[in-house]
This record gives sequence, structure tokens and C-alpha cells, in this order.
Amino acid sequence: MRALTRPALVLGTFLLSAVAVAPASAQDGPGHNHIGHVADGFRGTPEGAGLLPTAMMEAEVALQHATLAASGDADLAGMKRHAGHVLHALDASTSERGPGKGFGLIRALDASVQHIEMAAGTDGASDGVKTHTNHVASAARSASERAQRMKRLAMRIMESDDQAMAATAAGQLKDLAEQVLAGHDANGDDRTGWGDGEGGIEQAAMHLGLMKRGEGMGG
Repeated sequence: MRALTRPALVLGTFLLSAVAVAPASAQDGPGHNHIGHVADGFRGTPEGAGLLPTAMMEAEVALQHATLAASGDADLAGMKRHAGHVLHALDASTSERGPGKGFGLIRALDASVQHIEMAAGTDGASDGVKTHTNHVASAARSASERAQRMKRLAMRIMESDDQAMAATAAGQLKDLAEQVLAGHDANGDDRTGWGDGEGGIEQAAMHLGLMKRGEGMGG
């Protein structure tokens, strides 16, 4: 698997530039409002950010604490504490407090899929929107499925009294957190695509940016 080695700021810059805010005049095409919800802004997200950038922010928090849980320095209590922090970033409804942004990675990814597919289903949506919707939605779904697996692992760690088992689960948690962001080259062809279960947030953001540019929305 391909580990993330770039600083979080670099990945954040990549994603935010891929879904750059569009000029107001470019928001009038069929489905552009839903594309804007995914890319630029959505009511109820932290600071009104787009759904996919919100997913990225929550994923970065999850990766940070999954990495801490998997470090050799963490005892069972530490692994449980960091697993709880991961869980909050994945699903904010699981606890009142935590280092996540309060929206939840899974919720943000699933809403991204919902709204991008609404864009493609809008009367008059272009072929480009329909094509890239498949790419964005497929990658986001793969990321959401991995996040759901992370949620189960985090809960298993929190409920465990076996340090060795918890350590194994923490390593798996970290691997999945990396894949949520960067995707995973499942077929060993030295590239990570949007489909076949490989995609992650990076791939979703790249195709969202292509969609926006094709629609004259910037990106």
C-alpha cells in the first residue's frame, strides 16, 4: 500500500485548489448548485465549506489519530483514546466532543455522492457532468466504504482488553485512513484510479475539478 508522506497542508492545498470557488456568474448551469454544494459550500458544514473539502478535513483528523494509535508508543489506554478521536472524526454523532470538525467524514462523503448524483440527474445536465459524476461518486463511495470499516475497527479497539489485538487493529485503522485520502492501487498497475474500489478523496477531488472546469465554474 502507498503511505502518505506529504504534509497535510500540501494535500489540503491540492484538494481545495481542485474544487476552487467558482464565480457567481458560473453557477447558473443545470445542476451547478449541487456541484457547488460538493465543491464550494454547504449549509451546516464547518465554516460553510463544500462537502468534499469537509470530508478531507475530517479525514486528516482521522489519519492523525489513527497514526498515533498505531505508533509503538501507545499503550492500550492510548490506543483506545486515539480510536475514540478517530471515531469522532468519522461519525460526529458517536460522541459530543472530539478533535473532529463536528460534521463527520462518513456523512460528508455520503452527502457528496448524493449531491453530485443530483447534479447529473438535473434536466439539461451536460455529458461532462454525467461522466465525471460517475468518477466522483465512485471514488467517494470507495472512500466511504473504507471509512465504515474504520468505524468498526475503532469501536473494536475501544472495546478491547487485549493490547496485541488492539495494536493489530490500530495498524489496519491507519492503513485505511491513508487509503481514504489517497486511494489504493488494488490491481498493482502503479496507478490509483477512481473506479474498481481504488478511489479515495484525492481522485474524487481531481474529477470534481475537471467537471468544474468543463462547466466553466473554475477549478
